[in-house]
Amino acid sequence: MTGQPIDFFHQMREGFGRILAHEGASGPAAAIALADSAFDWFEGNIEAQTAGQPALACAKGCPTCCTLRVTATAPEIFLMAAYIRKVEATAQGAQLQLTRRIVLAEEATQGRTEQERLASGRPCPMLIDGVCVLHPVRTLACRGHAAFSEEQCRAAVNSEEAEVSVSEPHLTLRALVQSALQAALRDHGLPWGLYELNQGLALTLAEPELIDEWSRGADGLAPAAVDLDMAALGQAFDELRAVN
Repeated sequence: MTGQPIDFFHQMREGFGRILAHEGASGPAAAIALADSAFDWFEGNIEAQTAGQPALACAKGCPTCCTLRVTATAPEIFLMAAYIRKVEATAQGAQLQLTRRIVLAEEATQGRTEQERLASGRPCPMLIDGVCVLHPVRTLACRGHAAFSEEQCRAAVNSEEAEVSVSEPHLTLRALVQSALQAALRDHGLPWGLYELNQGLALTLAEPELIDEWSRGADGLAPAAVDLDMAALGQAFDELRAVN
């Protein structure tokens, strides 16, 4: 990410727009390309943005924060669902029963507040033996949540009064990429909200046609939508067009 954050936002918004406008990436393929690009832009910039910071506590085998509610855009959910189908198409992957795990997690967590989910201690269904089996396609929300102290994280999860030191560049870059993606989706008349991950995945895995409907502007993920002030956010995206 070079220059001001607003410049980076504009560059990504235009980049996502080009993917959506490209004839060869129209329809469902566009959703997968959008998510791939969002992840690439995040990973391609985060190292430079965190230069000089202390080492993160986040590492393989540390699932402390993985009881939190995760939200994602539709393209991220569609990419994860496609990945899950590929995994379950193999003999070894089928044994993981990821779809079943996701459905059970969705049933157990739907309607629960953030604190209730934390208190339950129920881990993300993508965690197996403490490792995220969908790590290559994890959401922007997961990529953007990075902490410096495992002890602080554990204390917070255990409802202790603890301030968790997190990486601000991770949060900022996640917000920029996600907002640019949402703005581009809105620009092209596609559903652009955020959705609860477990429920969004359960819906998509049960109804593969949702991605085709989404590419035509229908929001089959609406039951999983999180409460956002879409009018205010849309107005902000419109106003940003005038900021150079």
